[in-house]
Amino acid sequence: MTVVPGRIGLGCMGMTWAYGAEERDETESIAVIHRAAEIGVTLLDTADMYGPYTNEELVGRAIAGRRDDYFVATKCGLVVEDADEYVLAKNGRPEHVREAVDGSLQRLGIDVIDLYQLHRVDPDVPLEETWGAMAELVAAGKVRALGLSEVSVEEIERAHAIHPVASVQSEGSLWTRDAFAAVVPWCAANDAAFLPFAPLGRGFLTGALKPQAFGSGDFRKNNPRFQPDVMDANMVLVERVQAVAERQDVTAAQVALAWLLAQGEHVVPIPGTKRVSRLEENAGAASVELSAEDLAELDALPEAVGERY
Repeated sequence: MTVVPGRIGLGCMGMTWAYGAEERDETESIAVIHRAAEIGVTLLDTADMYGPYTNEELVGRAIAGRRDDYFVATKCGLVVEDADEYVLAKNGRPEHVREAVDGSLQRLGIDVIDLYQLHRVDPDVPLEETWGAMAELVAAGKVRALGLSEVSVEEIERAHAIHPVASVQSEGSLWTRDAFAAVVPWCAANDAAFLPFAPLGRGFLTGALKPQAFGSGDFRKNNPRFQPDVMDANMVLVERVQAVAERQDVTAAQVALAWLLAQGEHVVPIPGTKRVSRLEENAGAASVELSAEDLAELDALPEAVGERY
Protein backbone atom coordinates (compact mmCIF):
# COMPACT_ATOMS: atom_id res chain seq x y z
CA MET A 1 0.00 0.00 0.00
CA THR A 2 1.42 3.35 -1.02
CA VAL A 3 -1.54 5.69 -0.80
CA VAL A 4 -2.02 6.77 2.78
CA PRO A 5 0.15 6.92 5.90
CA GLY A 6 -0.81 5.29 9.18
CA ARG A 7 -3.03 2.29 9.89
CA ILE A 8 -6.07 4.29 11.01
CA GLY A 9 -7.51 7.50 9.59
CA LEU A 10 -10.12 9.99 10.78
CA GLY A 11 -13.52 10.35 9.18
CA CYS A 12 -14.59 13.97 9.65
CA MET A 13 -18.17 13.71 8.34
CA GLY A 14 -19.94 13.57 11.70
CA MET A 15 -18.35 16.82 12.82
CA THR A 16 -20.89 18.74 10.72
CA TRP A 17 -23.19 16.20 9.05
CA ALA A 18 -25.37 13.13 9.50
CA TYR A 19 -25.11 12.38 13.23
CA GLY A 20 -26.33 14.14 16.36
CA ALA A 21 -26.53 17.83 15.43
CA GLU A 22 -26.95 18.75 19.10
CA GLU A 23 -23.59 17.16 19.92
CA ARG A 24 -21.54 19.09 17.36
CA ASP A 25 -18.87 21.39 18.71
CA GLU A 26 -16.48 23.03 16.28
CA THR A 27 -13.89 23.83 18.94
CA GLU A 28 -13.67 20.21 20.04
CA SER A 29 -13.75 18.94 16.48
CA ILE A 30 -10.75 21.09 15.64
CA ALA A 31 -9.04 19.81 18.78
CA VAL A 32 -9.69 16.26 17.52
CA ILE A 33 -8.04 17.05 14.19
CA HIS A 34 -5.04 18.62 15.92
CA ARG A 35 -4.66 15.71 18.32
CA ALA A 36 -4.94 13.25 15.43
CA ALA A 37 -1.71 14.50 13.89
CA GLU A 38 0.05 14.23 17.24
CA ILE A 39 -0.76 10.51 17.55
CA GLY A 40 -0.14 9.58 13.93
CA VAL A 41 -3.70 9.64 12.62
CA THR A 42 -2.85 11.78 9.62
CA LEU A 43 -5.46 10.79 7.02
CA LEU A 44 -8.44 13.14 7.15
CA ASP A 45 -11.46 12.06 5.11
CA THR A 46 -14.12 14.60 4.14
CA ALA A 47 -16.35 15.44 1.14
CA ASP A 48 -17.89 18.49 -0.46
CA MET A 49 -21.44 17.24 0.15
CA TYR A 50 -21.06 16.90 3.92
CA GLY A 51 -23.00 19.91 5.12
CA PRO A 52 -22.96 20.58 2.24
CA TYR A 53 -19.56 22.28 2.24
CA THR A 54 -19.37 22.90 6.01
CA ASN A 55 -17.20 19.85 6.64
CA GLU A 56 -14.48 20.90 4.22
CA GLU A 57 -14.64 24.40 5.68
CA LEU A 58 -14.12 23.06 9.20
CA VAL A 59 -11.24 20.84 8.11
CA GLY A 60 -9.72 23.82 6.33
CA ARG A 61 -9.81 25.90 9.49
CA ALA A 62 -8.33 23.04 11.51
CA ILE A 63 -5.35 22.40 9.21
CA ALA A 64 -4.54 26.06 8.51
CA GLY A 65 -0.83 26.49 9.15
CA ARG A 66 -0.46 22.70 9.62
CA ARG A 67 -0.91 21.44 6.06
CA ASP A 68 2.18 19.25 6.06
CA ASP A 69 0.89 17.29 9.07
CA TYR A 70 -2.02 15.76 7.17
CA PHE A 71 -2.98 13.56 4.24
CA VAL A 72 -6.17 15.22 3.01
CA ALA A 73 -8.81 13.13 1.23
CA THR A 74 -12.05 14.55 -0.08
CA LYS A 75 -14.73 13.56 -2.59
CA CYS A 76 -16.94 14.79 -5.40
CA GLY A 77 -19.84 13.28 -7.33
CA LEU A 78 -22.73 13.62 -4.88
CA VAL A 79 -24.86 16.73 -4.47
CA VAL A 80 -27.34 17.50 -1.71
CA GLU A 81 -30.92 18.11 -2.79
CA ASP A 82 -32.46 18.16 0.71
CA ALA A 83 -30.06 18.57 3.63
CA ASP A 84 -32.72 17.97 6.31
CA GLU A 85 -33.78 14.60 4.92
CA TYR A 86 -30.41 13.60 3.39
CA VAL A 87 -31.74 13.44 -0.16
CA LEU A 88 -28.76 13.18 -2.51
CA ALA A 89 -28.19 13.06 -6.27
CA LYS A 90 -25.24 11.71 -8.24
CA ASN A 91 -23.36 14.03 -10.57
CA GLY A 92 -20.43 12.64 -12.51
CA ARG A 93 -20.42 15.16 -15.34
CA PRO A 94 -16.87 16.26 -16.22
CA GLU A 95 -17.82 19.92 -15.90
CA HIS A 96 -19.11 19.26 -12.38
CA VAL A 97 -15.87 17.50 -11.45
CA ARG A 98 -13.78 20.44 -12.67
CA GLU A 99 -15.91 22.92 -10.76
CA ALA A 100 -16.09 20.79 -7.62
CA VAL A 101 -12.34 20.41 -7.19
CA ASP A 102 -11.80 24.15 -7.24
CA GLY A 103 -14.46 24.60 -4.58
CA SER A 104 -12.88 21.93 -2.39
CA LEU A 105 -9.41 23.44 -2.72
CA GLN A 106 -10.76 26.83 -1.71
CA ARG A 107 -12.71 25.56 1.28
CA LEU A 108 -9.83 23.39 2.49
CA GLY A 109 -7.38 26.25 2.01
CA ILE A 110 -4.82 24.02 0.27
CA ASP A 111 -3.05 23.97 -3.08
CA VAL A 112 -3.37 20.26 -3.79
CA ILE A 113 -5.63 17.44 -2.56
CA ASP A 114 -3.76 14.28 -1.59
CA LEU A 115 -6.59 11.89 -2.51
CA TYR A 116 -9.61 12.92 -4.59
CA GLN A 117 -12.38 10.34 -4.60
CA LEU A 118 -15.47 9.81 -6.74
CA HIS A 119 -18.16 9.57 -4.08
CA ARG A 120 -20.56 7.54 -6.25
CA VAL A 121 -20.63 6.53 -9.90
CA ASP A 122 -23.29 8.47 -11.81
CA PRO A 123 -25.35 5.94 -13.83
CA ASP A 124 -26.20 8.65 -16.34
CA VAL A 125 -22.57 9.48 -17.16
CA PRO A 126 -20.05 6.94 -18.47
CA LEU A 127 -17.53 6.26 -15.72
CA GLU A 128 -14.75 6.71 -18.27
CA GLU A 129 -15.82 10.34 -18.78
CA THR A 130 -15.95 11.12 -15.08
CA TRP A 131 -12.65 9.38 -14.35
CA GLY A 132 -10.99 11.00 -17.34
CA ALA A 133 -11.92 14.42 -15.99
CA MET A 134 -10.52 13.46 -12.59
CA ALA A 135 -7.29 12.25 -14.22
CA GLU A 136 -6.96 15.69 -15.80
CA LEU A 137 -6.87 17.15 -12.28
CA VAL A 138 -3.81 15.04 -11.49
CA ALA A 139 -2.09 16.29 -14.63
CA ALA A 140 -3.01 19.86 -13.65
CA GLY A 141 -1.39 19.44 -10.22
CA LYS A 142 -4.62 19.95 -8.28
CA VAL A 143 -4.79 16.36 -7.07
CA ARG A 144 -2.10 13.79 -6.21
CA ALA A 145 -4.06 10.53 -6.39
CA LEU A 146 -7.55 9.30 -7.25
CA GLY A 147 -9.93 6.98 -5.47
CA LEU A 148 -13.39 5.46 -5.89
CA SER A 149 -16.19 4.84 -3.42
CA GLU A 150 -18.86 2.12 -3.30
CA VAL A 151 -17.94 0.43 -6.59
CA SER A 152 -17.71 -3.04 -8.08
CA VAL A 153 -14.49 -4.66 -9.29
CA GLU A 154 -15.72 -4.22 -12.86
CA GLU A 155 -16.04 -0.48 -12.30
CA ILE A 156 -12.65 -0.31 -10.60
CA GLU A 157 -11.00 -2.00 -13.56
CA ARG A 158 -12.67 0.32 -16.06
CA ALA A 159 -11.32 3.31 -14.18
CA HIS A 160 -7.92 1.73 -13.57
CA ALA A 161 -7.43 1.27 -17.32
CA ILE A 162 -7.54 5.06 -17.69
CA HIS A 163 -5.68 6.20 -14.56
CA PRO A 164 -4.46 4.25 -11.50
CA VAL A 165 -7.03 3.68 -8.78
CA ALA A 166 -5.11 4.51 -5.63
CA SER A 167 -7.87 3.67 -3.17
CA VAL A 168 -11.36 2.28 -2.83
CA GLN A 169 -13.68 3.42 -0.08
CA SER A 170 -16.71 1.37 0.89
CA GLU A 171 -18.64 0.62 4.03
CA GLY A 172 -16.76 -2.13 5.82
CA SER A 173 -17.14 -3.56 9.31
CA LEU A 174 -18.12 -6.66 11.22
CA TRP A 175 -21.73 -6.08 10.19
CA THR A 176 -21.02 -5.01 6.57
CA ARG A 177 -18.59 -7.41 4.92
CA ASP A 178 -19.68 -7.29 1.26
CA ALA A 179 -16.48 -5.63 -0.01
CA PHE A 180 -14.25 -8.34 1.43
CA ALA A 181 -15.36 -10.89 -1.18
CA ALA A 182 -13.78 -9.21 -4.22
CA VAL A 183 -13.03 -5.49 -3.78
CA VAL A 184 -10.58 -5.82 -0.90
CA PRO A 185 -8.60 -8.61 -2.64
CA TRP A 186 -8.46 -6.44 -5.79
CA CYS A 187 -6.97 -3.62 -3.74
CA ALA A 188 -4.36 -5.95 -2.25
CA ALA A 189 -3.38 -7.24 -5.68
CA ASN A 190 -3.11 -3.76 -7.19
CA ASP A 191 -1.32 -1.85 -4.42
CA ALA A 192 -4.43 0.19 -3.63
CA ALA A 193 -5.67 1.14 -0.19
CA PHE A 194 -9.07 0.00 1.02
CA LEU A 195 -10.68 2.61 3.25
CA PRO A 196 -13.63 1.12 5.15
CA PHE A 197 -16.03 3.82 6.29
CA ALA A 198 -18.48 3.30 9.16
CA PRO A 199 -16.04 0.70 10.58
CA LEU A 200 -17.89 0.75 13.89
CA GLY A 201 -21.28 0.17 12.29
CA ARG A 202 -22.21 3.85 12.67
CA GLY A 203 -21.63 3.43 16.41
CA PHE A 204 -23.67 0.26 16.81
CA LEU A 205 -20.73 -2.11 17.27
CA THR A 206 -19.38 -0.09 20.20
CA GLY A 207 -22.30 -1.23 22.33
CA ALA A 208 -23.06 2.38 23.26
CA LEU A 209 -26.24 2.55 21.17
CA LYS A 210 -29.43 0.98 22.35
CA PRO A 211 -32.72 0.74 20.44
CA GLN A 212 -33.95 4.30 20.40
CA ALA A 213 -35.53 7.06 18.34
CA PHE A 214 -32.92 9.28 16.70
CA GLY A 215 -33.38 13.02 16.42
CA SER A 216 -34.46 14.83 13.27
CA GLY A 217 -30.88 15.79 12.48
CA ASP A 218 -29.58 12.23 12.61
CA PHE A 219 -29.16 10.22 9.41
CA ARG A 220 -29.75 6.98 11.28
CA LYS A 221 -33.42 7.74 12.02
CA ASN A 222 -34.40 6.53 8.54
CA ASN A 223 -31.74 3.81 8.26
CA PRO A 224 -33.23 0.28 8.18
CA ARG A 225 -30.63 -1.11 10.59
CA PHE A 226 -31.43 1.49 13.23
CA GLN A 227 -35.12 0.77 13.59
CA PRO A 228 -35.73 -0.49 17.16
CA ASP A 229 -36.73 -4.04 16.26
CA VAL A 230 -33.81 -4.46 13.87
CA MET A 231 -31.35 -3.08 16.44
CA ASP A 232 -32.67 -5.66 18.89
CA ALA A 233 -32.12 -8.42 16.34
CA ASN A 234 -28.54 -7.33 15.76
CA MET A 235 -27.56 -7.11 19.42
CA VAL A 236 -26.07 -10.61 19.17
CA LEU A 237 -23.26 -9.08 17.10
CA VAL A 238 -22.48 -6.53 19.80
CA GLU A 239 -22.57 -9.17 22.53
CA ARG A 240 -19.99 -11.34 20.76
CA VAL A 241 -17.72 -8.39 20.02
CA GLN A 242 -17.94 -7.38 23.66
CA ALA A 243 -17.02 -10.92 24.73
CA VAL A 244 -13.81 -10.73 22.69
CA ALA A 245 -13.13 -7.26 24.08
CA GLU A 246 -13.43 -8.55 27.64
CA ARG A 247 -10.95 -11.35 26.93
CA GLN A 248 -8.50 -8.86 25.45
CA ASP A 249 -9.15 -6.18 28.10
CA VAL A 250 -9.87 -3.59 25.40
CA THR A 251 -13.03 -1.88 24.16
CA ALA A 252 -15.55 -3.23 21.69
CA ALA A 253 -14.64 -0.41 19.29
CA GLN A 254 -11.00 -1.44 19.40
CA VAL A 255 -11.91 -5.05 18.64
CA ALA A 256 -14.03 -4.01 15.65
CA LEU A 257 -11.18 -1.90 14.28
CA ALA A 258 -8.53 -4.53 15.03
CA TRP A 259 -10.54 -7.08 13.04
CA LEU A 260 -10.44 -4.74 10.04
CA LEU A 261 -6.71 -4.16 10.43
CA ALA A 262 -6.18 -7.92 10.49
CA GLN A 263 -7.66 -8.14 6.98
CA GLY A 264 -4.50 -6.74 5.44
CA GLU A 265 -1.89 -3.98 5.56
CA HIS A 266 -3.75 -2.16 2.79
CA VAL A 267 -6.89 -1.81 4.92
CA VAL A 268 -7.08 1.63 6.57
CA PRO A 269 -10.27 2.17 8.60
CA ILE A 270 -11.54 5.74 8.88
CA PRO A 271 -13.69 5.85 12.03
CA GLY A 272 -15.36 9.17 12.64
CA THR A 273 -15.56 10.94 15.95
CA LYS A 274 -16.13 14.35 17.46
CA ARG A 275 -14.31 13.60 20.71
CA VAL A 276 -10.60 13.47 21.52
CA SER A 277 -11.12 10.55 23.93
CA ARG A 278 -12.74 8.47 21.19
CA LEU A 279 -10.03 9.40 18.71
CA GLU A 280 -7.38 8.12 21.12
CA GLU A 281 -9.40 4.97 21.80
CA ASN A 282 -9.74 4.28 18.08
CA ALA A 283 -6.05 4.89 17.43
CA GLY A 284 -5.23 2.40 20.18
CA ALA A 285 -6.78 -0.36 18.08
CA ALA A 286 -3.58 -0.47 16.03
CA SER A 287 -1.86 -2.03 19.07
CA VAL A 288 -4.51 -4.70 19.67
CA GLU A 289 -3.40 -8.18 18.60
CA LEU A 290 -6.36 -10.48 18.12
CA SER A 291 -5.65 -14.17 18.56
CA ALA A 292 -6.54 -16.82 16.00
CA GLU A 293 -9.41 -17.78 18.28
CA ASP A 294 -10.63 -14.18 18.44
CA LEU A 295 -10.50 -13.81 14.66
CA ALA A 296 -12.29 -17.09 14.09
CA GLU A 297 -15.04 -16.06 16.48
CA LEU A 298 -15.45 -12.70 14.77
CA ASP A 299 -15.32 -14.21 11.30
CA ALA A 300 -18.19 -16.48 12.30
CA LEU A 301 -20.52 -13.65 13.25
CA PRO A 302 -23.89 -13.88 11.50
CA GLU A 303 -24.80 -11.37 8.84
CA ALA A 304 -26.54 -8.27 10.09
CA VAL A 305 -30.30 -8.06 9.86
CA GLY A 306 -31.56 -5.18 7.72
CA GLU A 307 -30.42 -3.38 4.60
CA ARG A 308 -27.66 -0.75 4.78
CA TYR A 309 -29.85 1.99 3.29
